[in-house]
Amino acid sequence: MGKISVLHVDDSAVIRGIIGKILQSDTDVDLIESAANGQLGVEAYKKHKPDLVVMDIEMPVMNGIDALKEIIEFDKNAKVIMCSTLTVDNAEITMQAMKTGAIDYIPKPTSAGEVGGSQEFREKLLFLVKNMKGPSAPAVNDKPAKIFGNHDYELRPRHAPSWRPSVLAIGSSTGGPQALFNVMKDLKNVAVPIVITQHMPPTFTTLLAKHISDQAGFECLEADDDMVLKSGQAILARGGKHMNFEKNTAGQVVVKLDDGPVENFCKPAVDSMYRSLLKIYGGNILSVILTGMGHDGRDGAKDIVDAGGHCIAQDEATSVVWGMPGAVATAGLCSAVLPLADIAPWIKNNIRF
Repeated sequence: MGKISVLHVDDSAVIRGIIGKILQSDTDVDLIESAANGQLGVEAYKKHKPDLVVMDIEMPVMNGIDALKEIIEFDKNAKVIMCSTLTVDNAEITMQAMKTGAIDYIPKPTSAGEVGGSQEFREKLLFLVKNMKGPSAPAVNDKPAKIFGNHDYELRPRHAPSWRPSVLAIGSSTGGPQALFNVMKDLKNVAVPIVITQHMPPTFTTLLAKHISDQAGFECLEADDDMVLKSGQAILARGGKHMNFEKNTAGQVVVKLDDGPVENFCKPAVDSMYRSLLKIYGGNILSVILTGMGHDGRDGAKDIVDAGGHCIAQDEATSVVWGMPGAVATAGLCSAVLPLADIAPWIKNNIRF
């Protein structure tokens, strides 16, 4: 399978040294070059064409956003992870980077000492890097396994003409913001509630909800306790909290945020959302799994399908990482596995709301 080749771009020599050591500590990773600014990063990318770029935002000579644009112009399939300190301003810039073509973001601790001493940062960085080259198989002993190449899968029968979902539930991770923008812009006037869990830290989900609203032309709200599910409206899970649901005394389905432990290495987790929806709607759920690493959503989707619901997934060719969608597809849970551009039309054409 070979090592995963990585280019690291950061103007701080200290940070380059620390992150370089983290990357070089893993035998599956090949750090091919460390560049001190965006211009050098672009030149290095064109020279080496690595599997992955990890890049800072604020740099002299050429910043990370301009470098990203040049890399994407050179190679539209480039995989770039933005790595910067988590501030509101940086979050907005990073959201723009994801719309430009960045596939993910990892928050960098605020000091060199914290970067080198943070086990959480180390684990998150290596997890992102190592799962970037191929789709993920089901976890074994809580450790994600990887699959490379194309895979066969068997589709379930299509839904009966009389079947109607009560809610559309979407899960996504790496590459998810771009995929969500693509799908949501064609779902205006869909007459059921839409709920979304995208793996993202706090601050980012606030901005993502706003960007989805702008792209889709209808309201997408960041989840909050007791928020009522409404047809024609989307609710996005809040970063750092599981988004669950229950019925209030008036019989309305409302959001209940849960600060429980991470699940499938994630919080919010798609599986947590699916389990709580299942208790309320039974099998009247259409689950959609978009690009993302790992297998979050697979177990919950199985429960939904077993209860009479349906699942569709993004195909491997259009996914940044065919982990989450690959997990539901190869488990035989999907009624359709589709290119990203075909997902919204399938929903509208096959589910007559």
